Amino acid sequence: MLGEAKLLKVYFGEKDQYQNEPLHQYLVHWLKEKGIGGVTVNRGIEGYGQDKLLRIARLFQLSSDLPIILEIVDVAENIDPLIPEICALVPKGLVFAEDIQVYKHGKTPA
Repeated sequence: MLGEAKLLKVYFGEKDQYQNEPLHQYLVHWLKEKGIGGVTVNRGIEGYGQDKLLRIARLFQLSSDLPIILEIVDVAENIDPLIPEICALVPKGLVFAEDIQVYKHGKTPA
């Protein structure tokens, strides 16, 4: 996957679920089944979205619906067909893509 690729970013809340499963877990497994090149889940420590409700990680707070960010990397031909399905799975949030240049992917040959 060296060269031109696409980075799809999906932002939503950590409380979001799909079929009684955390949405981020569902999406990672679903994308793996689809053969997508790489997916990373990041949990934000602070942020807000369209509703302007500030969400902050605090030491003794049990749940605060922190931001979850999925970064999905593959060639555009593999990502583009999945975007409408991903948008339908994310109840509220932000989904956007950028064209990127991949310089390294995977282990360096010996």
